[in-house]
Amino acid sequence: MNDNYPMVPYVGFKDENVRTPITFVAQHQNVQPGMEYEMKPTPIYENQNYVPSGKLKDKVVIISGGDSGIGRAVSVLFAKEGADIVISYLNEHEDANYTKKVIEECGRKCLLISGDLRDENLSSYIVDCTLKTFGKIDILINNCGVQFPQNSILDISSQQLKDTFETNIFTFFYLTKAVLPHLKANSSIINTTSITAFDGKKNLIDYSSTKGAITVFTKSLALSLADQKIRVNAVAPGPIWTPLIPSSFNPQEVEVFGTETPLKRAGQPFELAPAYLYLASDDSRYVTGQIIHVNGGTIV
Repeated sequence: MNDNYPMVPYVGFKDENVRTPITFVAQHQNVQPGMEYEMKPTPIYENQNYVPSGKLKDKVVIISGGDSGIGRAVSVLFAKEGADIVISYLNEHEDANYTKKVIEECGRKCLLISGDLRDENLSSYIVDCTLKTFGKIDILINNCGVQFPQNSILDISSQQLKDTFETNIFTFFYLTKAVLPHLKANSSIINTTSITAFDGKKNLIDYSSTKGAITVFTKSLALSLADQKIRVNAVAPGPIWTPLIPSSFNPQEVEVFGTETPLKRAGQPFELAPAYLYLASDDSRYVTGQIIHVNGGTIV
């Protein structure tokens, strides 16, 4: 970052040079869901000062889109808390292998499975591989997604509409259906929705619609599984610095991404991960059907 891009230090970090940008270098990636290693600066995925307490000791977690962005931050935090991680990702091999390396440095195991979750058969394969490797499944995090900004609904092609819905909500159904028969009482399902499900976004009509679907999916599934004592909740991020941003928006939009929030900046992935940890752990034993908002102060 050059001096034209103001930064804010993270107070209390061991490395005093760790800072979060208020604005970003103008940049764009041509392919979704984007590559984290190509971002400038790369997202901050962990809190260096975090002290683990064994909240997920020996749990097994499946997370879609766990290779980068929010998924990487959650995967690393969960590993610090004692979980083994199964990461489903599309084709971001460099990002995925880096995340696996970090998880293993935390002393936990990581299984990487590459493929397109829009193929329902992949979900069954992921479950089979998880059971063969770890023998159980305790937590499912549905986190994958794409977005294709358009200025008008007239610009949203039938193919884009299909791609957005199949990636953002169909995959949640597929993976949940495959995992559910293997979950026991006190298991947890966590879905990634979005602030756009609550306040909309004029150039993300189809994306926002899928996030609305995820929100109601969360609430309905929570009611459906309450008798089985399987909890279902969601996290609704606001603007977060992830690969989806430079692969979705033009360079000028990226440059000021997140500055419209009350806190005047985008969030970093590590700032969301504790919300997922709360919902995954026994701390939230009396919480189901709920949405946690992590959005920089926007009231929804």
